[in-house]
Amino acid sequence: MGFNFPPEFLWGSTTAAYQVEGNNINSDFWAEEHAEGSPYKDKSGDTIDHYRLYKEDIALMASLGLNSYRFSIEWSRIEPEPGYYSRSAIAHYRDVLETCYQYGLTPVVAMHHFSSPKWLMRLGGWASPEVPERFAKYCEVVFKEIGHLIPYVLTMNEINLPVMLREIFSKIGFIAPVGIARDAWEAPKWRESAAKLCGTTIENYFTFHMISDEASINILKESHRKARKAIKQIQSNTKVGLSMALSDIQSIPGGEEIAEKKWHSYFRQYLDMVEEDDFFGLQNYTREVYGPEGQVKPEEGAELTLMGYEFYPEALGNVIRKVSKDLSIPIMITEHGIATENDERRVEFIRRALEGVQACLDEGVDVRGYLHWTTFDNFEWQSGYSMKFGLIEVDRSTQERKVKGSANFLGSIAKVNTLLTK
Repeated sequence: MGFNFPPEFLWGSTTAAYQVEGNNINSDFWAEEHAEGSPYKDKSGDTIDHYRLYKEDIALMASLGLNSYRFSIEWSRIEPEPGYYSRSAIAHYRDVLETCYQYGLTPVVAMHHFSSPKWLMRLGGWASPEVPERFAKYCEVVFKEIGHLIPYVLTMNEINLPVMLREIFSKIGFIAPVGIARDAWEAPKWRESAAKLCGTTIENYFTFHMISDEASINILKESHRKARKAIKQIQSNTKVGLSMALSDIQSIPGGEEIAEKKWHSYFRQYLDMVEEDDFFGLQNYTREVYGPEGQVKPEEGAELTLMGYEFYPEALGNVIRKVSKDLSIPIMITEHGIATENDERRVEFIRRALEGVQACLDEGVDVRGYLHWTTFDNFEWQSGYSMKFGLIEVDRSTQERKVKGSANFLGSIAKVNTLLTK
């Protein structure tokens, strides 16, 4: 026996341009990598060379049985200098989109996945009041050229992550989803060097991951609204949303009030951003448990992932239910994954999480797709290449791809649109 998912359910995997394309030299993250005293364990370099190998990679995803691919467009490639738009970069992403259709994959595109052009830092980064107009203009240029090929778009990825980073690091040495170490987050010296490489000073240097105060959050909200409006004016049929990173916030006796404040900080304070969106991108990896003294560490002996998260696939279903209470739009799982060397645990993680998705669908929650993070073992920001999130292994000395059992497992579910019972 098995559970049949909705007929148009999207089954896919996810990448981020900076993490897979390679040599995004005009990005602020490139400056951070190469800054003096940088905490990055590795240099991204060619990463997995997806910018060159995307056709083979998309064909491989399709061969597994997946029917969707979420990827991001790199702003610093499209607009390497303010007001200058690269025709060749636009042509590249047009071909990526057309290749998706050639192989039967529905594209889900993120216009921004953490990395920004270096030149934005010269204007004051994401604290600059110029950002909303400039980001909307970038989206407008892209959509005028290739928007007809984009059925689903996230303006930005994990808009709430900066607040999570700030709060997590102010309490414990927890490794955040983006892989930024606590000491690196708190140490300003390497950021001064990064600012210099961006052609500015530390006073102007304000990356996406620093959007955690009221003023910058308001700029973020306005950026999303203006981008959504620009996109809709050009392609009214494109479904527009954003994504949030949401742990399953739980409490033990005495921790209820703290947990409720966390949920407001991580999710509810952003609800006014999504009021006119078409769908919501939900991203989940683990749970957070709070007691009267704050966050409670996992029990001794609990299974932890390479990132230090508790292995808790039931979190996904729990979070879907929580967000559905405040949303009247469809939910798409735009990231969900696990960093592990043991691929059998990844299979178990996916299976148990999908049982939770199945239960939510049974309860009437409108879930439109499951996009796994990530397609390939890739460059995990400051953690470098040590974190194995991929469904597909990559030998970076040869760029050879090797399909893991978890990729075949997810693909087998996608092919029949059914989660088979054990």
